[in-house]
Amino acid sequence: MNDFISMPRRRKTSDHADAPNTHTTPATFQPPQTVAEAEERQADTPRYMPASNFGSKPPKTHWWRHPIQWFKRLNKRQKIIFCVIVVLLIGSAVAAFLVLNKPEPVVQKKTVKTAKKVEVKPTTVASKLTGLQVDPSVNERPVTAVMIENSLDARPQSGIDQAGVVFEAVAEGGITRFLNLFQDTAPEYIGPVRSVRTYYVQWLMGFDASVAHVGGSADALANVKSWGTKDLDQFANGSYYHRISSRFAPHNVYTSMAELNAIEAKKGYGTSKYTGFERKAAQPAATATVKTIDLAISSAVFNAHFDYDAPTNSYKRSEGGKPHMVVDKAGNQTQIAPKVVAVMVSPQGKEALGSGQLFVFQDGTLTQGTWQKTDKSSQIKFTDTGGKTLKLNPGQTWVTALGGANLVTYAP
Repeated sequence: MNDFISMPRRRKTSDHADAPNTHTTPATFQPPQTVAEAEERQADTPRYMPASNFGSKPPKTHWWRHPIQWFKRLNKRQKIIFCVIVVLLIGSAVAAFLVLNKPEPVVQKKTVKTAKKVEVKPTTVASKLTGLQVDPSVNERPVTAVMIENSLDARPQSGIDQAGVVFEAVAEGGITRFLNLFQDTAPEYIGPVRSVRTYYVQWLMGFDASVAHVGGSADALANVKSWGTKDLDQFANGSYYHRISSRFAPHNVYTSMAELNAIEAKKGYGTSKYTGFERKAAQPAATATVKTIDLAISSAVFNAHFDYDAPTNSYKRSEGGKPHMVVDKAGNQTQIAPKVVAVMVSPQGKEALGSGQLFVFQDGTLTQGTWQKTDKSSQIKFTDTGGKTLKLNPGQTWVTALGGANLVTYAP
């Protein structure tokens, strides 16, 4: 039985020579990272690769195939940089996404309230005396009338160019005199002041004006007193007048609007209550039909002439064959140039009450009509040939009283 016991066959020595050495040396300790890298290289090695290739440099591992392993091989500094880059890329991507997908803002429609149009009241009003635009307070002033003479010794006069309305008529002996009405302006040099006549008083009372004068005719002085005219006579108010040394009496009495207003305030002469001439907007004619006006008042020395001045739409006045000049306190001279020239025809050119033929020159044209004044306190009314009110241009109005229509001549 022992014969059947098989004994281990002794290998041939040659077999031992050919067999690999199975005796192994104890393995040296390797870090886990090194072992992992070795396993990775072994896993990436193709099975068909010849064994002879294993002795060369291990094949390169691509990071996108094994990103975790690739990340593990990075050192600490590289990992930090990588993480920062990744965070930045993710943040940029998120920001871009939010910007591109940002919802459009909802525009809320606002209700715009339209402000109510506020009417701006004009700061000026038409002057009752001249029709020019003035501060409203001007119409609250008293109208002040001043008698100014027109003898040769009185020329050139002062203040006439600033009067709103001027009445011209013969006083005595063919010598004319001017009744000057002031309200818009306040000249500081007015004169020479002379005596008053009844018809001048009747004209000025239509404007509820006070009157500055140096005496007057007997009937005029009596009427001023009996009619209750606002009197500023120099005889009773001498301190408000003065005489200049450059002229001899009686042609040297002068005053100012400030002095006359002081008398009015002292006497309680307040706002003048009256209705002025009706006014219109100036409308110069494209071609003037009347360019010259001649008024044969009394004699060559006192006869008046007017030349229409288209640029200013006014009438430059001359008398005695010379321009009618005025002089101020400083010696500066100016030619009188009213905007309107009105001629009233009345008996002897001295009657203030009643009615008569009327010639109105303005805008380079002539309009004929009728004037009428019913009583001493009423205003003069100007009407055209159709009976409608004849409106005047704003500015100085010059009114001359003549004894007949034949004393008025004019030419284109």
